[in-house]
Amino acid sequence: MTPAYKRWYDHDPKLLEVIELLKNYPEELHSHAKLFLDKLAQKVSPEAIDRFYDMVKPVNGSRWYDKDPVISKTVEILRVVPPEVQSACAERFIQALKEMGISYESTSRS
Repeated sequence: MTPAYKRWYDHDPKLLEVIELLKNYPEELHSHAKLFLDKLAQKVSPEAIDRFYDMVKPVNGSRWYDKDPVISKTVEILRVVPPEVQSACAERFIQALKEMGISYESTSRS
């Protein structure tokens, strides 16, 4: 049986919300995405992140998030981590936005 969702992030309303926020506000959220990558780099190394990104980035860069390497790396990493990690990252991302005083209209159904 195939899942009821089509995109890799449709299974989690918070993850869907984060992806939509990154899509709609990439400039405003660039620094938060950079902070996410920096924290990850402390755990796995910047070189590991760069090697991973070099393997998955498209040649022509035609996706909406390929215009900004920080946003692109963030989305690609979120795409490949296990669902429970995706969910935890999405929750932290939303919480950080609230702490930063960034308000937005939620697009999720929950």
